Amino acid sequence: MASFRHYKTLLKRWTLLLLPLTLGLILFLQGYQPGLSQSAYPAIRGVWITNNDTIHFMDQGRTQESINQLARLNFNTLYPVVWNSGYILYESAIAKREGLQPFSPRGDQGQDVLADLIQRAHRQGLLVLPWFEFGFMAPPFSELVRKHPQWFTQRQDGSKTSVTAAGEVMWMNPFHPQVQKFITDLVLEVVTQYDVDGIQFDDHTALPNQFGYDPYTVALYQQEMKTAPPSNPKDPAWIRWRADKLTAFIAQLNQAIKARKPQILFSLSPATYNLAYQTYLQDWLDWVRKGLVDEVIVQVYRTQLASFIEPLQRPEFQEAKLRVPTAVGVLTGLKTKQVPMALVAEKVRAAMNQGLGIAFFYYKTLWEIAPEDKQSRLSQFQALFRSPAPRSLAQKFVPQLPPIPLAPSSATDKSSTPAPRSPQAPKNPVTTKSPRPTVVSPQPPRDNFPPEPTLTVPVIPAPSTGASSIKPAPQPVDNFPPEPTLDPEVSPLLF
Repeated sequence: MASFRHYKTLLKRWTLLLLPLTLGLILFLQGYQPGLSQSAYPAIRGVWITNNDTIHFMDQGRTQESINQLARLNFNTLYPVVWNSGYILYESAIAKREGLQPFSPRGDQGQDVLADLIQRAHRQGLLVLPWFEFGFMAPPFSELVRKHPQWFTQRQDGSKTSVTAAGEVMWMNPFHPQVQKFITDLVLEVVTQYDVDGIQFDDHTALPNQFGYDPYTVALYQQEMKTAPPSNPKDPAWIRWRADKLTAFIAQLNQAIKARKPQILFSLSPATYNLAYQTYLQDWLDWVRKGLVDEVIVQVYRTQLASFIEPLQRPEFQEAKLRVPTAVGVLTGLKTKQVPMALVAEKVRAAMNQGLGIAFFYYKTLWEIAPEDKQSRLSQFQALFRSPAPRSLAQKFVPQLPPIPLAPSSATDKSSTPAPRSPQAPKNPVTTKSPRPTVVSPQPPRDNFPPEPTLTVPVIPAPSTGASSIKPAPQPVDNFPPEPTLDPEVSPLLF
C-alpha cells in the first residue's frame, strides 16, 4: 500500500514537471513567437476609397449605408483618397492659397465629406487613414505645375513627363526643400484638422530612377560627391544616393507627424521591394527597419494565384511582418476587367495563411462592379472574415526585431567634414548613409493590363458670389492598377 502511494506521488511530481516542457515543445514546433500572438494584434482588413467611389461618400445616407455594410463584414480600416492629380480633396486652406481646389469639396448635404466619413466610421469601430495617393506626381496641365515649375525634376535629356497608369504626369523633386515643405504642410493640415487614425503614403511617394537630373539635384550631388551624377540612371551608387535622400525626407515627415499626434499610424503601401527600390528609389524595407513605418501594405496586383503567392514568400515580407503589421494589397476588380470572387477568395486565404492582413483595391469593385451579383459577393466576403477583428490606436504591435537606428546625417554628425558650398549648390543638404538592405528577390511578374489613358472631364464649380468664374478642371483619376479603358463618370464634386 505504501509503495502504491509512493508511486502516485512520483507520478504527480513528474506530471507537473513534464507538462510545461511538453507545452513548450508543442509551441516551439508550431512556430510560436514569444511576445506576439497572431490573435493578439488584429490583422488589417482594409479597403481603398478612390475617386471612382465618389457617389457612395458624397451623400450622408449612402456613406452610412456603406460604413454599416463594411462593419457587418468585419472590415476594420478605410483608406480614403485626399490627394490626387494635383488636387486637394478635403477642406483646405493650403488648397485655397495655392489655387488647387477649383471645385467644392463639400458633400450633397453641405457636409465636410472627410470629417463625416471619419465620424461615422469611428462609431462603427473602423480606423480611417487618409491616403495621399498621388505622392510626388502631378499632371502637366495642373495648377501646381503652372505655379511652381521649379519644383519638378527631369530626365537627363531634359524631358519632364512620364506615362503612368494615371496618364501623363510630372514628378515633383522629393529632394527640394520647398517640395518637402509643401507635402509636409498638406499632411500636417490633415493630421491637425481631422480626427484621423493615421496617414497613408504609397508607391508614388517615390521617384522613377530616370529622374533627378534637374539643376537643384545635380548641384546637390556635385556638392557632396565632387563629381557630376552618373549618366546611367540605374548606376547603383546613384540609385543609393537618391534613395537615401528620400529616406531622409521620410524620417523628417514621420517626425513631424508624430510631433503633432504621436499615437497615429504612419502607413505605407509600396510595390514589391525590388521594383520599389530599383525602379522608384523607395527603400521601404529600410524604412521599416528604422521604425519609420507603423504598418505596410504591399501592392501585389497579379492576375494568377501562383504569381500572387510567390512575392508573399520573399524575405522582405517575412522580415516586415516581424517588425510591423503587414498586409497585402489585393485587386478586387477594375471597371473593364472584373475579377471573379473565387480568385479574390483564394488570394485572401493565401495571404492569411502567410500571417498577412488584406487591403482591397478598391471599394466599388468589392461588389458593385463584379462578374457575380452583389448578394453573392457579400456572402462570400462574410465567409472570408467570419469574426470581428477590431483595431484601435490603443493596441500595440510587439515587434520581434528591434528597429535599426537612423544613421546621423552630415548636418548633425560633428565628425564629418562639411563639403564646401558652391554658389549654385543648395544650402544645408541633408544626407544619410545607411546600408542597402541585403534582400535579393526575383523581379516580379508584370500584370497584363495596358495603361489607361488620361481622363479629362469638366467639374462643376461651387457657387460663388463673386464676379470671377472658375474654369473647368480635370477630374482626378485612379492610378493603380491600370485599366484598358476608363469610362468617364462626371461628378460635380470630388472625393
